[in-house]
Amino acid sequence: MPSLLVKNIHTLVTHDAERREIRNGALLAQDGVIEQVGTTAELVGNPMLMADEVLDLGDRHIVLPGLVNTHHHFYQCLTRVIPGAQNGTLFDWLTTLYPIWANLTPEAIHISTQMAIAELMLSGCTTASDHLYIFPNGCTLDDEIRAAQEMGLRFHPCRGSMSVGKSQGGLPPDSVVESEAAILQDSQRLIEQYHDNERYAMLRIVLAPCSPFSVSPDLMRESAALARSYAGVRLHTHLAENKSDVDYSLNTFGMLPGDYAESVGWLGSDVWHAHCVQLDERAIAQFAETGTGVSHCPSSNTRLASGIAPIRAMLDQGVPVSLGVDGSASNDTGNLLQEARLAFLLARVRGNLAADMTAREILEVATLGGARVLGRADIGAIAPGMAADFIAINLDRPQFAGALHDPVSALVFCQCDRVDYSFINGKKVVDRGRLVPVDLETLAEKTNQIACQLTDASLG
Repeated sequence: MPSLLVKNIHTLVTHDAERREIRNGALLAQDGVIEQVGTTAELVGNPMLMADEVLDLGDRHIVLPGLVNTHHHFYQCLTRVIPGAQNGTLFDWLTTLYPIWANLTPEAIHISTQMAIAELMLSGCTTASDHLYIFPNGCTLDDEIRAAQEMGLRFHPCRGSMSVGKSQGGLPPDSVVESEAAILQDSQRLIEQYHDNERYAMLRIVLAPCSPFSVSPDLMRESAALARSYAGVRLHTHLAENKSDVDYSLNTFGMLPGDYAESVGWLGSDVWHAHCVQLDERAIAQFAETGTGVSHCPSSNTRLASGIAPIRAMLDQGVPVSLGVDGSASNDTGNLLQEARLAFLLARVRGNLAADMTAREILEVATLGGARVLGRADIGAIAPGMAADFIAINLDRPQFAGALHDPVSALVFCQCDRVDYSFINGKKVVDRGRLVPVDLETLAEKTNQIACQLTDASLG
């Protein structure tokens, strides 16, 4: 892999141990790894420094670590803004969409994965986790793994599952659930076929039974045991997303969500839960004590009227907190920069205090927070020995006019929805605002075709 020198960076936000923000910065990467970081004068003035590729940003761009998305459902970009699901809360929304998702095909998974990743990449995401938990018509997790590899994303695919259908007291229809034996067998296959626990890995498998209202406690326990029998296989699920979720847990298990998670072995530094909007104070303390992570999904939580997760309290107690855009049918976009801005604003509203969240704090949640939740010490910062995953944003745009007193905070306070450059593993995936791996117009057209086929099949 050729070496890469990026120079004349207006401000290089490192998120390193000293949290350096380097004016007129530069970085050198080799074989997908950051080798040197400093000022342009320091790096360019070194006669021993040679690079195969040089990107001169002309003192107009801010560079920061790539953003990390820790919760998503890629396939849901096929069912955005479905009329019957626009105004429902979580359970109503799900029951409307389950019959449509039952028509998914391997091609639909492949195309929707690439569409979701395209949107993420353009908004600054370089590492993402996706939670695929429905496998009709021959669909497998392999379908989205191949699509993500073609896009060049650093990827943590979750082998999701649903095993408790409506006839057994669960929420999903019986037609979309699987047997628990088949789930565990396929989970083991995927780990052994794909999981890479080495530093700088591009692919790591996660086990992710969908939710308390769609799987049994036995599957939760057995999935945890299976994951922990391999090195670096993590666990993920939904928890305490809204009040109905809490009521289900109390009525079905006789426990609050945090206690239920503890009872099935789902607390620990190898676990992260999505949402946690309605997590009680005692559970927050349990999460902090055990290092259990949270993926905060503010757009989805507000869109479904689930509430505002108490991330200030979580951060103050030491809970690992990250950001997720969640499914594009409960958010209706997949823009991680916008997610960071909304998380920043909502934390201030929940705390009734403007100082309850700073712009730099939420940028760290979006980078270092995501790295911690995913169990990675090789992403989230720009420093020697870290993966060469970084993004560049041109400051010479209308949204930042008058805001360059503090360009770092401007990324959050102002409206920034697209990056100009993105590199993953040292490879350029966004070039001057253009997606490199695929033709975006063709991909969008194909996505629309498949979306229409899905809804037509559910009506016919």
